[in-house]
Amino acid sequence: MPARLRRAEPHDLAVAWDAVRAARAAGEEPTRSVLKVLVKHYLATLAERTPGHSVEVRVPPYSAVQAVPGVRHTRGTPPAVVETDAATWLALATGELTWEAA
Repeated sequence: MPARLRRAEPHDLAVAWDAVRAARAAGEEPTRSVLKVLVKHYLATLAERTPGHSVEVRVPPYSAVQAVPGVRHTRGTPPAVVETDAATWLALATGELTWEAA
């Protein structure tokens, strides 16, 4: 896994989710810094649980990761790319949203 991508500490993760809930309760969008912590955490979790290079998951502008065993990808665009916004990625990663519904 790239050095720039790591799971958040449990305390940092809890603080970030508290900030998301507070923003939503106020009818606002969470800050980019909060979304960055959460997006990178769940991308790192994906890479740890399904290591590989056959699928690239992109959540611009925050990060991307290659995961899932299979054909190794080294140059250009991988054969399988999933690109989504931060809100959809977090909903998928936490089970709030299914892949079928996304």
